[in-house]
Amino acid sequence: MNPTAAGGARGRLRQGRALWSWLLAEVCSYLGTRFSMVAIPWLVLTGTGSATATGLVAAAELAPYVLAKVVAGPWVDRWGGRRIAVLGDLLSAVAVLGVWLSFRLGGLSVPVLVGLVAVVGLLRGPADVAKQAMTPAVAEHSGSPLERVTGLASMVERLASTVGAAAAGVVIAAIGGDDALLVTAVALLASAAVVARLLPVDVGRPVADAGPPQGYGRSLAEGLRFLRGDSLLLSIVVMVAVTNLLDQAYSAVLVPVWVTTHAHGPEALGLVFAAMTGSAVAGSALAAWQGHRLPRLVVYAVAFLIAGAPRFWALALTDSVPAVVAVVVVGGLASGFLNPIIGALLVERIPSRLLGRVSGLVSASAWSLMPLGALLGGVLATRAGLGTALVVGGALYLLTTLAPFAVPSFRAMRRGATAGTESTPPDASAPTRPGQSTA
Repeated sequence: MNPTAAGGARGRLRQGRALWSWLLAEVCSYLGTRFSMVAIPWLVLTGTGSATATGLVAAAELAPYVLAKVVAGPWVDRWGGRRIAVLGDLLSAVAVLGVWLSFRLGGLSVPVLVGLVAVVGLLRGPADVAKQAMTPAVAEHSGSPLERVTGLASMVERLASTVGAAAAGVVIAAIGGDDALLVTAVALLASAAVVARLLPVDVGRPVADAGPPQGYGRSLAEGLRFLRGDSLLLSIVVMVAVTNLLDQAYSAVLVPVWVTTHAHGPEALGLVFAAMTGSAVAGSALAAWQGHRLPRLVVYAVAFLIAGAPRFWALALTDSVPAVVAVVVVGGLASGFLNPIIGALLVERIPSRLLGRVSGLVSASAWSLMPLGALLGGVLATRAGLGTALVVGGALYLLTTLAPFAVPSFRAMRRGATAGTESTPPDASAPTRPGQSTA
């Protein structure tokens, strides 16, 4: 072999190490958490027969998870994403083992389980924020455009979520829901090991321009001031929070009710969700490949229009599973472009020293209305009927996704627009890292 070619190949491998090891850690984390998201509700539902208890346990994990994303940001910025990611995944694995042990020793106790899963959610939030905060360093080390890195991350999340949920069903059937939690613990330990041992040591360190030490409250307030001062990020947060609420109503209530109303059976429910997730993986792959060449504002606006309202109206207009799946596939393909664009904008617009706390605030705010989504879907379907609920849900989605055409702040999404020039507070501004932006 040509020594020069071999050296070039080794150099490319070293250059890409930050990207593939970061993605591998994400795969392990997503696989593990998707196992627990299937196994724990299954254990509660089969053990108690109560949908209320199942919902309570799910909320007990989600609410602390959202809160932890907010409070963890200053720690990520101060101590570095690497340290928080490893510690969060390790402690999450221990908490999951605690859930498993509680089943083994005392059977199912809903109050105990609520407390344990709340701890799991509280620990998962910081680890997820920490990994997200590593994005600019991963892009810089690998020499990849931001949309490629965020596109690959989105593809990995969707693919691992799909595979993890499907594999969880098989594993639960084979060894039981309680022992399936061991898979979650092992996957989280693997994620921590990958970050600690395989990720380059200078990825995820505290940023050099972190500024003078300050109290936790002031640090968090600084991140909040920055977010409130960036009109584009604030507009995206509000828009995504509303669409997440409607998506939750769609997936948690409206699709299952549509399936049972038309007597299709559980396989139809799985097919609709699999079609959405599978096509979104393909969309994320396309975004990773060519997203950095496409006009962001146009792709963002059109993708939301395609991915949103048509899914609701398809369910309202037909009882045909193939027809609904066809609409869902197109919507999923479009939705695959959204997270890469949003992820790239976050990294470009947020100064390095604020990335942990602001990205945590953005993520938590975007998730904040989701617990109300199922309630909204249930009330609409019960009071107005399924057809009306679907039409109204689609109309609300359409109105929300017209925002990029009507709200001036979205124009800053165009390539070449200067981040935060309109309203970024002077004390929160800081230069981005070299090579961070591909705009």
